[in-house]
Amino acid sequence: MPTVGLFNKEGQKVDEIQLSDSVFGFEVNKDALHQVVVAQLANKRQGTQSSKTRSEVSGGGIKPWRQKGTGRARQGSIRAPQWIHGGIVFAPKPRDYRVSIPKSMRKVAMKSALSSKVLDNQLIVIDSLEVAVPKTKEMVAVLKAFNANKTLIVTAEANQNVYKSARNIEGVAVLPVNNLNVYEILKYDKFIVTKDAVSKIEEVYA
Repeated sequence: MPTVGLFNKEGQKVDEIQLSDSVFGFEVNKDALHQVVVAQLANKRQGTQSSKTRSEVSGGGIKPWRQKGTGRARQGSIRAPQWIHGGIVFAPKPRDYRVSIPKSMRKVAMKSALSSKVLDNQLIVIDSLEVAVPKTKEMVAVLKAFNANKTLIVTAEANQNVYKSARNIEGVAVLPVNNLNVYEILKYDKFIVTKDAVSKIEEVYA
């Protein structure tokens, strides 16, 4: 059962906390991580790009000039791709990029991502992250205490004060537990999570 330090906002170790072996001590499955991340990025794509082919642009109903005898290259339509304002060859059309991943694989990938943070010593558990009023300076001090730059902060519930305190800091993101996903976990170097959020994560994935 993995054991990590429990810290306060000032970066001081106040206790130790035992993490669930089935969530934070899971064997990392790189294949599952790769497939889930690829699916997440694909599902973010809107797929709304669209251009017109030669059959959709206006004009071109008559041959520009006769086939032979003019000395110019033969042309059949002014809306052919080589003409200005002509149609696009293999024009992109709206499509759905969505990739479906089994629920069991998503769960394996989430456990693998969480466990990888423990293995790499990138998981930081803090007892509380309460902020009275949104203040970027206060959040910068917390990050500096843990020498954290590119960091994901996870709270048990949506916390507007924490979010507003961190939103202007480059390379820092704040997510509640119910919005946690594999891509965001792997994207950031440090993973700062509150003690309450750890309990919720274990409750869902254990």
